[in-house]
Amino acid sequence: QVHLEESGGGSVQAGGSLRLSCVGSGETHSMYCMTWFRQAPGKGREAVASMYTDGGRISYADSVKGRFTISADSPKNTVYLQMDSLKPEDTAVYYCASTAVCGDWSATYEYKYWGQGTQVTVSS
Repeated sequence: QVHLEESGGGSVQAGGSLRLSCVGSGETHSMYCMTWFRQAPGKGREAVASMYTDGGRISYADSVKGRFTISADSPKNTVYLQMDSLKPEDTAVYYCASTAVCGDWSATYEYKYWGQGTQVTVSS
């Protein structure tokens, strides 16, 4: 079993920054592939950024490339999402998800464990 807890969400103006954190506890091998998803009202869950916690692979959605940075502190079982140059369209609930190995990192079905989500609101 794995428990994931996100924090760091909030409200910012366009152009601002936020840093999300996801702290995991439980089976370490099930926290090797860590991915941030987001879900805006009335929309499906979208993969944003993903990495293997040893840094072996880092991937981003086109919509956030150059603005968001994913990183990990493996000894602390923590993954971060630094979000800069935020836009109103980034407004969503952001979720952390984990699994042992992810084939298609952007597919929700790849992930066994999910956090409860943290709200990010960007105003224009």
